[in-house]
Amino acid sequence: MRALQGDGRATFQALADGVGLSRTAVRARVRQLVQSGAIRIVGVLHAGVVGMEVLGHVSFRVSGPVGPMLEALGEREAVTFAAQAAGRFPAVAQVRVADDAALTKELTDLRSLPGVEGAEVFRANAVYKDAHSSVRELRDIELDALDWRLVRRLLKDGRASYADLARQVGLSQAAARSRVVRLLNSGVVHVTALVEPSAVGANEQLGFGLRCRGDADALGTAMANMGRISFLASGFGRYDVLGTLTAPDRFQLVEALERIRGTAGSDTWRPGTTSRSARSAVAVNARSAGVRADSGRPLVPRSRFTAPGRLGSARDVSGGGAGGRPPRPCPRMEPW
Repeated sequence: MRALQGDGRATFQALADGVGLSRTAVRARVRQLVQSGAIRIVGVLHAGVVGMEVLGHVSFRVSGPVGPMLEALGEREAVTFAAQAAGRFPAVAQVRVADDAALTKELTDLRSLPGVEGAEVFRANAVYKDAHSSVRELRDIELDALDWRLVRRLLKDGRASYADLARQVGLSQAAARSRVVRLLNSGVVHVTALVEPSAVGANEQLGFGLRCRGDADALGTAMANMGRISFLASGFGRYDVLGTLTAPDRFQLVEALERIRGTAGSDTWRPGTTSRSARSAVAVNARSAGVRADSGRPLVPRSRFTAPGRLGSARDVSGGGAGGRPPRPCPRMEPW
């Protein structure tokens, strides 16, 4: 699963070489993972392609039940993730917009939602890790109608064969392959495996924020390779670095927190977790990725809409800081 998260279109032979199994065995295992619902292999469109380059994390103070507000969040185009949480703020959301002016307008609308008494915002400057999106450099590239047709197919089935893609868009197999490789290499789309949390026992999630003494960018770069971190970004607002942890149980969640506290040199800590398990039943509006019929404008895949308290699948990358160096110290750490 980790290999497919890194490259969802890796050949069965390449996967076999990486895990030490035969090509036939790997093919059977991948098929079983997909058919059982443990993973979905899809293309993820780079937000910059559609001009959605500004990411904001919003923590809400809410009066009364949180459910109605979550439903309202699910109807908003800019909201890509929303969850009910325990801690200082009963609800959190992430928004993707074109620029800071659009972020300001979106926040004004969010503050007017039913039950919202106030909101605090973290504006991301750099995203180092995101199990649900593409954290890759986007190169300059011009896309035509055939490119977009291929992108839409990849968003639905990241491992579609070149023969199938060619037949569906009306190209030769060689032309389809050339275009897909160009789309992948330019960063327009990244094919990855989205993992069902219960399949890997990832049933506990927690968001955390760090206030740093030194270089927040260096800290984020170093922490991106720490195990259990499924999302990590630096920016400005209430925190310098914001992240999410995912673990099979509370014990391992606490262990991950201790590792972060140790490397970050935190001097304060207040515990807080999502308030419902990954099996919560009330889902926030999920949309399939694709292109709007009314405008032809491509949409960023909305795979991060989840049940309240559920943060979706996570990529567990083990290892220490970048280059073996410990992260720079962060004096304050707390849940978002």
